Amino acid sequence: MKLSHLSETLIGSEIVKLGNQIKERIRLGEHIYNFTIGDFDSSIFPIPAELEKEILEAYQHRYTTYPAAEGILELRQSISHFIKEREGIEYGVNEIQVASGGRPLIYSIFRAIVDKGDKVIYAVPSWNNNHYTHFNEGIHTVIEAKPENRFMPVAEDIRPHVKGASLLCLCTPQNPTGTMLSKKELEDICDLVLEENQSRADNEKKLFVLFDQMYWTLTFGNNEHYNPVSLRPSMKEYTVFVDGISKAFASTGVRVGWSLGPELIISKLKAILSHIGAWAPMAEQKATATYLLQTEAIDRYLQEFKKEIQYRLDAIANGFSQLKQQGFSVDVIDPQGAIYLTVKFDLTGKKKADGTVLQTQADVTDYLLQEAKLAIVPFYAFGAGKDSAWYRLSVGTCSKEDIPAFLSKLKEALQKLS
Repeated sequence: MKLSHLSETLIGSEIVKLGNQIKERIRLGEHIYNFTIGDFDSSIFPIPAELEKEILEAYQHRYTTYPAAEGILELRQSISHFIKEREGIEYGVNEIQVASGGRPLIYSIFRAIVDKGDKVIYAVPSWNNNHYTHFNEGIHTVIEAKPENRFMPVAEDIRPHVKGASLLCLCTPQNPTGTMLSKKELEDICDLVLEENQSRADNEKKLFVLFDQMYWTLTFGNNEHYNPVSLRPSMKEYTVFVDGISKAFASTGVRVGWSLGPELIISKLKAILSHIGAWAPMAEQKATATYLLQTEAIDRYLQEFKKEIQYRLDAIANGFSQLKQQGFSVDVIDPQGAIYLTVKFDLTGKKKADGTVLQTQADVTDYLLQEAKLAIVPFYAFGAGKDSAWYRLSVGTCSKEDIPAFLSKLKEALQKLS
């Protein structure tokens, strides 16, 4: 049966597919250390108690009707306050668009800016930029980010591609790598964008930046999050943020996200979303509006939440470092932010106990699952090459007790290879 070109060429999320497969195996009784999905186990990482209370009260007050298409006024006012207080940037209520998490916002930003045949610049590995570009029939302008740059794009990677491009996609802290753009790296990128836009005619479409900072509150050690508008105020005209409570407050299922951007672009997002109807639920908007003003409660929550996330990232990173020191073909990049760890299994060409050779990276992934019961997401699911030996490991569903057990199981599996 003939369907649309889009439906016949678009593939579903590889990450969601893999995560669902693992969940089904666990449901059937198999013990697997599941580090695939960028979500949280709510029994380990519950949402803030104050936010939960506000949600329940909002439903009790029967806030169950349609919200305003742009998001209720109280919430946009609270977001404006929250962002100014936490990041020092000012956005009015007409420069804020609320939606049900980050996905519909990213989709709407692409639709508002990118025409068929427009160049979209993004690095790989990265989350879903390839699929959103495909949605719009844009030209994929792909940068292969390097491990020596912590898999983050830098200005010199981007520079050869800016002529004629409409959208540059950045995410920091980054999904899938858990790494970040430094202040200098982001300043250089901003300067490049400003230089390019100054060279364009007034009637020519500018180069815009989609700046995904969904994980910006989750930074560890001495690492600090920076954004384009704080570093270069003139970038406000060209930057559209994607943000929300999903990762900051372990609230992925609460579905409250927002964009900040120039009023013209935000008005277009509102129009697009008014047809899609991807609004955050009224009660959750009411609750979030109240919670974002509770500075002390937020500080308490983030302090404990970040401590628990960092413990898991550091413990697993240390475990991989020890395995590397012991001569195993693994590697790890020190965690900087988000809930992810970048790990490497350079095992192609190794022989299993039965003499079978791991010929491809897919064989390696399968071996880790079968022998170590370790489920992680290969970077090819984020647009990297099929032969990439790097993986995303997500700690949002990880219990502390599982860490030494899975590292021991992994070591046993590695010892079986020759």
